[in-house]
Amino acid sequence: MATKRTAAPQTQNANSTYIDTDQHLVACNDVAQISVLPDSAGTYSSYLCNFHPKARTPMIHDRLQHRLTNFIAALISSLFVASSFAMADDFPQWRGVNRDGFINENNLMKELPEGELPRKWSVPIGSGYSGPTVAKGKVYLTDRGIGESDNQVERILCFDEESGKQIWEHSYKVNYNDDQYNIGYKAGPRAAVTIHDGKAVSVGAMGDLKCLKASSGQIIWEHQLASEYKVKMPIWGITAAPLIYEDLVIQIAAGSAGACVVAFDLQTGEEKWRAIDELAGYSAPILIRQGQQDVAVCWTGESVTGLDPKTGKTLWRLPMESRNMPIGVATPVTSGKYLFVSSFYDGSMLIELNLEKPEVKQVWRRIGRNERNTDSLHCMISTPLIKGEYIYGVDSYGELRCLDLSTGDRIWEDTTAVPKARWATIHTMRHGDGEIMLNDQGELLFANLNPKGFKESSRTKLLAPTLRQLPRRNGVTWAHPAIANGVIFARSDNELVAAPLTK
Repeated sequence: MATKRTAAPQTQNANSTYIDTDQHLVACNDVAQISVLPDSAGTYSSYLCNFHPKARTPMIHDRLQHRLTNFIAALISSLFVASSFAMADDFPQWRGVNRDGFINENNLMKELPEGELPRKWSVPIGSGYSGPTVAKGKVYLTDRGIGESDNQVERILCFDEESGKQIWEHSYKVNYNDDQYNIGYKAGPRAAVTIHDGKAVSVGAMGDLKCLKASSGQIIWEHQLASEYKVKMPIWGITAAPLIYEDLVIQIAAGSAGACVVAFDLQTGEEKWRAIDELAGYSAPILIRQGQQDVAVCWTGESVTGLDPKTGKTLWRLPMESRNMPIGVATPVTSGKYLFVSSFYDGSMLIELNLEKPEVKQVWRRIGRNERNTDSLHCMISTPLIKGEYIYGVDSYGELRCLDLSTGDRIWEDTTAVPKARWATIHTMRHGDGEIMLNDQGELLFANLNPKGFKESSRTKLLAPTLRQLPRRNGVTWAHPAIANGVIFARSDNELVAAPLTK
């Protein structure tokens, strides 16, 4: 997990020095070296002590023990103070650190201001559907370039997190009107950039998969998925953000001949395995664990399948074929022993995971008559969430719903969170017991979802909707935002903004 730290704290011991590492803070003086380790909650609560050789001399033990005790007390005290401000997550990939929509932030404001949320900075960008990601002081984004609507390039962009100043740009030619791979909704690339181990991995709408140095934008390796894997191109292009597992990049490639999903070596780009001979969907893969087995969950246009991320071997599969066309966009979500997916045309399925070994079974499947007469939940772009014994999600025309987890029965419906429209969208992130929501009109909401109803505490304007992503109903803001280090980062078709959420 990426962690941002402030400068090493100082104590009253003038002979102390500090080293800030990725794993822990180390303090040294002429007596001992103290390694102070953050616990799972991000606070400094334990330390390891290694005496220097001279400190082991019995005749000076009492004096050294006294100095060491004072040293440790001052160090721990200062670290507790510093950690309350320093511990906040980056947002290095799609939906955050663990792809689950949870954020870990300290000192966020309790209520949003009326009117508009003040901005830290704003920079001009081109159109696109991809959300920003944030890692190690940099913000990453893709777009279709600034210019006319027929601009035939895609760009990978990197900005300074504090100032918004552009650090680097990588641009490459694309053809959204290709005779063989023509795609709809041409506003720009879809997938968020994944940042891992000093690398930025990006995939464009036409399947340009690129691994770059995150610091400079220098190309490390690249693949053109469409030509290399003879893709069966989804009508809206390649959309799933790359998933990093150990030393592999796992990508929904939409390839033919058993290459719906392909894994590449993170360092070299060499293909390591390919899996699943099915039509691709739009949903991003996630990682779960069943017993001693890691599992990559891939929701294609025909099934929900669990793969061994090391080999691509199919561990389990549940069919979920489409009645009209595959429109599985939302990311699968998990809670405890349950996995949930929801599609615009094809309704929802709740899956029970065996937590001892890689096995699954269907709990229920609910499908309405059509997109207007839905049953349970028919999600489009919005990813749902499981909270306690309930599911919360946005239906086909923007209806915010609560479902009973065990049956899929509707508990309540609300139409105030986003204006009702086909494909109306809300991106929801969880913070503590509350939710932070960005609707497709650029409104930011603080709210609480519970079985008694939707409780909105405050709402403000973050972005103005634009017409390139959707050229009707006064435009939309469909890209998922990022929240990192107390700041929300969000994009439209013409700007990337950063706005503080701290008190």
